Amino acid sequence: MVGNPFIPQNLVGRQTELRQVSKILAADGDLVLAGVPGIGRRTLVRWAAKACGARVIEIDCLRATDYRRFLELLAEGLIAAFESPVELALIQRWSQTQPLILQKLPTGRTRLVWQFTAGKEWALFQALLTLPQVLAEWLDCRVVLVFQNFPHLRSWDRHSKWEQHLRQEIQQQSRVSYALIATVAEHWVDRSDLQMVSLGPLADQDLAPWLERAIAAESLKFEPEALSLFLSHVQGHFRDTIALLQRVWLDIKTRDRAGEWQPQLKPPTSNLLPPISNPIQSHHIHRSTLALVEDLSVTFESLILLLPHSQVRVLESLALDPTDSPHAREYIQKHHLSRGGGLQGALASLEQKGLVYGPEYRYRIALPLLAFWLKYRLS
Repeated sequence: MVGNPFIPQNLVGRQTELRQVSKILAADGDLVLAGVPGIGRRTLVRWAAKACGARVIEIDCLRATDYRRFLELLAEGLIAAFESPVELALIQRWSQTQPLILQKLPTGRTRLVWQFTAGKEWALFQALLTLPQVLAEWLDCRVVLVFQNFPHLRSWDRHSKWEQHLRQEIQQQSRVSYALIATVAEHWVDRSDLQMVSLGPLADQDLAPWLERAIAAESLKFEPEALSLFLSHVQGHFRDTIALLQRVWLDIKTRDRAGEWQPQLKPPTSNLLPPISNPIQSHHIHRSTLALVEDLSVTFESLILLLPHSQVRVLESLALDPTDSPHAREYIQKHHLSRGGGLQGALASLEQKGLVYGPEYRYRIALPLLAFWLKYRLS
């Protein structure tokens, strides 16, 4: 399997947001980081944590089917963040007075284990929530607990008992911050102490220089028109950017092996790149984009099948005919959309799912490759 040489080693853009999140974490603040999937939310938290010397414990609440699984995920995240021999020795020392132990597996991995006893889950929960603060004090660092898909906890925490206890405990700890990764912030966030940071698409002026440097490292270069087309296809969505850039590169390598691509270029030996006789052109971008969305078509078809018809109609309309006024009477009539609350409900639901931006980004489809596929399929 071919690796992806375009996974960035540095944060691309987001310098303003990086300073904002770093300041919140350094001041023992808690936050909600909102944005569509693939926009770079977790990457930003990791870089901000690194900037303020914090360890990151990541938990995907979608994997927590009940409180037992949630405790297991919390324990796994703790060990993943503190896995050096010195840190494990500290955890071993701490565990001697706790209702759990540190166990070394035959594979060489280490995990925290305990006996589940009815009514004792709170003691385990409190112990696991105390450990990040203890380690932060012993190691003189900060800790960030990152929760993805946090609302999923309520599928089993029906009365928000665990959620409330978690928030209260973290607010009392002086070296532990709480970061929720969300698509859009829930209403209760406005009444909480959580600070809100929203991520929109990357600006072309931030993305274009990185694209040119990344492709130059592979001894290639965009023609200006090709770069513009590439940027229009990805629309500042970083995960789609990396996926399409890799596909362009792989397609060029395949054509090169077949003798269809002759750039006549040796890898650069200095900061001065030699001239490229056969740069990436617009038709290469278009061909690679078509191939990529065809590969993703099964995923996109499955997604569409899960959506109500009213939401599918909105997506198809926005793909074929982008607008910043989907509520306009002419637009509704032209695309046979539901009127009034039906359209507003469909837009709100699509925004919650991370498929459509709200008015701040002019109601465009949030996943550019999905938009390209819909338009290609319907045209």
